Amino acid sequence: MGDLARFGVSIPDDLLEKFDGLIKEKGYNNRSEAIRDLIRDRLVEDQWTKYENDVVGTVTVVYNHEQSDLAQKLTEIQHKKHDLIISSIHVHLDFHNCLEVLIMRGSSDEVKKAGEQLISTRGVKHGKITMTTTGQEID
Repeated sequence: MGDLARFGVSIPDDLLEKFDGLIKEKGYNNRSEAIRDLIRDRLVEDQWTKYENDVVGTVTVVYNHEQSDLAQKLTEIQHKKHDLIISSIHVHLDFHNCLEVLIMRGSSDEVKKAGEQLISTRGVKHGKITMTTTGQEID
């Protein structure tokens, strides 16, 4: 981390009270740490909305493995996107349901499209895409 800069923020009392509650709940030592994380989070979000930027993302899907050909369809999509997929984890949640987590790296547009294709596959019960930075542009 480089030099530190101090700045003042004007904020309504009730909003500050809620923020302080969040800080305590999340375990931050002080407001500065929490504000730095909020700024980094927004910068990361801005970074992965720019399609040319390289991101790392996870795609999580929950599905019933007994549904006709669903596991096969998901596997086929993954093979077509093998250049994006770094790793995958498959977990048997119960007798019927599976959780799959794919770790991907590529342009934000490619990762998002691949994730949406998996999540929108008929029979997927729930899915979520989470993208983050590769860390190169964030201190």
